[in-house]
Amino acid sequence: MQNMKKINEVEKIIKSMDFEFFGKGEHKIDIESFLKKKDSVLLDVRSIEETSTVKLVLKNYLPVYEIPLCELPNELNQLPFDKFIGIFCSSGVRSAIAFAYLKSKGFANVRMIDGGYSQLMEAVMPGKVFKHINK
Repeated sequence: MQNMKKINEVEKIIKSMDFEFFGKGEHKIDIESFLKKKDSVLLDVRSIEETSTVKLVLKNYLPVYEIPLCELPNELNQLPFDKFIGIFCSSGVRSAIAFAYLKSKGFANVRMIDGGYSQLMEAVMPGKVFKHINK
């Protein structure tokens, strides 16, 4: 019975992802807009091998949670339910899966971070970080 409830929640989320949902871009956020948000965290769902090679430390902006996608169900309790969560991976595939999963678990303020590494690196160039720190 519990498994059917879980399946129904995922189906409900998927059914809500219609043309209007994608047309409005309700699933994505660009990195520049995300970094300006208050009360937000970044969820990095890349593998341990990836995060140990390229670590995202955004301490001048927000906390970063490194939880590989395959570990997300077991580590879900680490995530703050009351914060805006931006989900990051290198290409967007794992972010999309994590997005649907978190939505099915009741996380309302979740978006996929658009653009991958190149957009992220552009957003944290020295001049932009300097402006952010000196607001």
